[in-house]
Amino acid sequence: MRRADPSDMDAALRPGAASQTLRTGDCHRAPPVANLGRMTFLLKQIFSFLKLLNSDTGSNQIASGIACGLILGFAPALSIQTFFVIAVIFLFRIQIGAAMIFAFFFSFVAWVVDPISHELGMTVLEMESLRPLFTEMYNMPIIPFTKFYNSIAMGSAIVSLALAPFVFVGSKILIQKYRDTVVARFKETKLWKAVKATSFYSFYAKYDELYGA
Repeated sequence: MRRADPSDMDAALRPGAASQTLRTGDCHRAPPVANLGRMTFLLKQIFSFLKLLNSDTGSNQIASGIACGLILGFAPALSIQTFFVIAVIFLFRIQIGAAMIFAFFFSFVAWVVDPISHELGMTVLEMESLRPLFTEMYNMPIIPFTKFYNSIAMGSAIVSLALAPFVFVGSKILIQKYRDTVVARFKETKLWKAVKATSFYSFYAKYDELYGA
């Protein structure tokens, strides 16, 4: 791989170039697009997620999926960090439905706060003390594919990584409260007890046990 010339590095990290974003001449990334295939997939994941909320699936697993969805939603599409987070989801058995649903949701949030991410990214990229580090990263084989030299990509990464722990803890608390109040009370209602007593429910429960996701 050709080592970057100092002039190339200046061009990549100078203030004017650092402010170039995912859309040339604009400080916003392209707004998320919801096509039919994507919406069908998301609807399936939403139903799966609602089912998980009402099941005994660990709250840690679901909350981790939501936190990963935050990082995915803020990350540039088809970037190294996107593939890394997806690999983490599969390796650690994180709830993928929650991750996909909230990645779609947080992509809209990321688009709205892009001006803030842009300013934050610009501030970091223009720090003289970090310039040698950025120069070294720019010459590495894979790191440039993270688009760290892009002001929005840098700012979005900082925002998402800073918020991820809070999103995880907050999601876990909300999931537990939902299960302790809404789900627990609903299971005590006469309607739910009547449904559970039907042969249809028994058939569904058996089918879900054998073939359910």
